[in-house]
Amino acid sequence: MQLYHHPYSLDSQKVRMALEEKGIDYTSYHVNPLTGKNMSVDFFRMNPSAKLPVFQNGAHVIYRAIDIIQYLDRLAVHLSGEIPAVNTEVHQWMQKVDAWNPKMFTLTHTPVKYRAFVSKFIRRVLIARMAEAPDLASMYHVKLREAYETEDKVKDPEIMKQSEEELSKLLDDVEAQLSKTKYLAGDEFSPADSMFIPILARITLLDLDEEYISCRPKILEYYNLVKHRPSYKIAIGKYFNGWKKYRSLFKTSFFLCVRTLLRRY
Repeated sequence: MQLYHHPYSLDSQKVRMALEEKGIDYTSYHVNPLTGKNMSVDFFRMNPSAKLPVFQNGAHVIYRAIDIIQYLDRLAVHLSGEIPAVNTEVHQWMQKVDAWNPKMFTLTHTPVKYRAFVSKFIRRVLIARMAEAPDLASMYHVKLREAYETEDKVKDPEIMKQSEEELSKLLDDVEAQLSKTKYLAGDEFSPADSMFIPILARITLLDLDEEYISCRPKILEYYNLVKHRPSYKIAIGKYFNGWKKYRSLFKTSFFLCVRTLLRRY
């Protein structure tokens, strides 16, 4: 089994936490979207959406995080031979968490100069890939159009406001739930928690804890609790602290700087 992902990809974090919680062995492949690796011809042939993560088990390839996590659940059941009770609450929370798209929220809270630089670089990559693989040109063109549409959306204050309101509503619902249960769908850690925790990590990465987490005491308590889980430490924690964090960020920054210099000369 192979997982194509990146440590700072929110959906990748969801899947990696689920894999670690289930104790499923897999081969890890890092694909950095900020350097255009997800637009490479080989990766694009496998996954024309160019989104992360991608999970492959033999000929079976799955793209969406929620679909991967549900597949892992079924796989774990098959390997154990047990027949677990159906938990509709877990499924409902997974759907609720999945309904919030973090893309616009992340972009609108990223400094404009960095956002503009990466956007321009990705457009250049897409145009270059069209020439490199003419048979995929129409699909690359779809991604190019999406890139321009995203640039327009991120300038719209109403879209930004809607994303923030949807996140606040989700967090309020979680706060209310955690006043009744230890974890999101009960007193046991579940795939719903694997889906939700990376959202808190994204808020932390954007330095917005005070606005969204600290003001919700039950979520803050829950967040501090899950940070002690091995799955969190492996999938998220080690990339938020110490040399691992700076190595990942430095590699991306160095690559982009070199590309900029090469274009100048």
